[in-house]
Amino acid sequence: MSAENDKQKSSPHITHVSWGRMEVEGLGAGRDFKLYPGGGRPWDWRETGTHHVPGIQPADIQELLDHGSRVVILSRGMLLALQTCPETLQLLRELGITYHVEETTEAVEHYNQLAQTQPIGGLFHSTC
Repeated sequence: MSAENDKQKSSPHITHVSWGRMEVEGLGAGRDFKLYPGGGRPWDWRETGTHHVPGIQPADIQELLDHGSRVVILSRGMLLALQTCPETLQLLRELGITYHVEETTEAVEHYNQLAQTQPIGGLFHSTC
């Protein structure tokens, strides 16, 4: 599936979030998710060596961009423990991608609202 086709698809709706658990329309339940226009999947931090510090890396957001996200939501976790690498934010700025870095429950609410009208992607961490 090409990024061009994904731009025409909506991003999945998050139907539930609580400590350690999220439910996403069409994807089921899990702990952490990568969501983007046309779909998503569980977010496995081990794929890129992500840790709470220094946090979300450029490699973590690449999949969102590849699927046509023009807005990106980065959740910081329920206790704001998850950081974001400065290089990640710099990359988003350089690409002209609007982004928001928020506590997880706020991030979910914002994502669901924007997903109604925009090609949005997000990384969601449902614990600390």
